[in-house]
Amino acid sequence: MHVNFKWEPEKKEEGRKGLVFNIQRFSVNDGPGIRSIVFLNGCPLRCKWCCNPESQELRAIVMFKAQNCVGCGNCEVVCPTGASDLSIPGKIDHSKCIACGKCVDVCYHRALEMSGKWTTVDELIKELYKDTISYRRSGGGITISGGEAMVQHEFLEELLQACKGLGWTTAIETTGYASKEVLDKIVPLIDYFMMDIKHIDKDVHKAWTGVSNELILKNAFHIAEICQQIGSQYIIRVPIIPGFNSDPEVVRGIAKFASSLPGVKDLHLLPYHDLGSNKYAMMGKDYELFGVQTPEADYMEYLKEIVEYEGLNCKIGG
Repeated sequence: MHVNFKWEPEKKEEGRKGLVFNIQRFSVNDGPGIRSIVFLNGCPLRCKWCCNPESQELRAIVMFKAQNCVGCGNCEVVCPTGASDLSIPGKIDHSKCIACGKCVDVCYHRALEMSGKWTTVDELIKELYKDTISYRRSGGGITISGGEAMVQHEFLEELLQACKGLGWTTAIETTGYASKEVLDKIVPLIDYFMMDIKHIDKDVHKAWTGVSNELILKNAFHIAEICQQIGSQYIIRVPIIPGFNSDPEVVRGIAKFASSLPGVKDLHLLPYHDLGSNKYAMMGKDYELFGVQTPEADYMEYLKEIVEYEGLNCKIGG
């Protein structure tokens, strides 16, 4: 007998809310099968090449599209804090903005848009459930990204538990910058753990990301131990940024470190791109890596050979 099943959220009091700034559907690059990527706000790092600068703060943010603005001034009229100002870059003073959305509501040419929405796990699961057939047929599931998703670790834990309850595979893209207590709660709920190792030198790492890598490297071993215990796949990913870590000896050092992690067999090299650079102008900021070029394909293959020499499987791209 054929039974039609439709998921319904559990009827209960409204649960914990998390700040989500994007959901990317039908991804095939961030874990196995067809996946939905949920992007959470908040990050302790400030990487110079960050392609999601709107995610760094744990708050919603108004983005400005200059090409759509006709200078009508409606935003200035309705703004309760004086944050809307057509005379400044980005048109929004984010130190004053409370993300009330009034300016967005009266921007009829859609020059302003809100990035970030507070949502409950039930609301988010209901949205993700629309793609459950794709997950089942492809062996896919949910990938959590950011920002750094573990900033919102309580919401993240509840979301992952809900996904596991529905039989969806779970993956995460992370800097690994979190406390041991948070890792002990989150890592056991992850099937595919993808962690960035950006540099081995702590001072260079801090100069380019705003934080030392000491906690990250320490956590890399702890995560490896948990993944081995539960049988999760653990992949190290390295964004290759010219001027920062694209030197062969730097990549060799990262590969040696990755090969020392228990159970780690795979390392992915992610070539630099500037696809998020336009967002900086939308926030009234300068993009520090303007003019930096994506590494040539032949050079990426050379770096791949270095990684493979250290005994790891290497893939270019996510």
